[in-house]
Amino acid sequence: MSFLVEENPAEHRFEILVDDALAGFTAYVPRGEVLVFTHTEVDERFQNMGVGSALIRGTLDQIRARGGRVVPRCPFMAAFIERHPDYADLVTVDS
Repeated sequence: MSFLVEENPAEHRFEILVDDALAGFTAYVPRGEVLVFTHTEVDERFQNMGVGSALIRGTLDQIRARGGRVVPRCPFMAAFIERHPDYADLVTVDS
């Protein structure tokens, strides 16, 4: 099984493809360099397979690479960052 995480700026979300099928997304509201994440969804066919964590990890890695920051309003993303404190430096407060 291969995962690919890519941003879909037109839809304001990062999407994860599993073997070329859209398996989930995490949606955001852009605020300049800060992205406020509001909702994460994984298709039920792909749940309990690590797809959600791969989606969040891939999203955060891309945001880190471009020097961005996040506000994890989405409970799934907030819980992921809590479990992986090496991503805590990307979190900022929503102004």
